[in-house]
Amino acid sequence: MPNNSIIEIAHKWFAAFNAHNLEQLLYIYNENAIHYSPKLKIRQPETNGFVTGKAELRQWWADSFSRLPSLKYIPLSFIADNNNIFMEYKRIVDGEPELMVGEVLEIKDGLIIKSRVYHG
Repeated sequence: MPNNSIIEIAHKWFAAFNAHNLEQLLYIYNENAIHYSPKLKIRQPETNGFVTGKAELRQWWADSFSRLPSLKYIPLSFIADNNNIFMEYKRIVDGEPELMVGEVLEIKDGLIIKSRVYHG
C-alpha cells in the first residue's frame, strides 16, 4: 500500500509545474536531486540528459517556462509504492502535438531525490 504522502508530493508537483511556480516546485526537491530528461539531452547535449542539484534544476525549468509559456501537464495515472511514484501525463504546448509522458519520482524523507522522464 503506497504512502499517501508520496501521492501528495505528486499532486504538489503537478500544481507547481502547471502554475510555473519555480520556487514551489524546487521546494519539494532535495538539495542534491538528480533529474534526467530526454528533452534536456536534446537541448543541452553536454549534460547527457542529467542535471544535479537545485541550481541546475532552477536553470532548466526557468528556461522551459520562459520558452514555453503555455506548457501544461495533465495527469492521467499514478502508480506508487512507499518510495517511488510513476506518473503518466500529457504534455500540452500550444502549437505542438500532445506528448504522452511517464515520469518516476524517487522520494526520501518527504523530498524528491531522483526524477526520470520517459517519452518517445
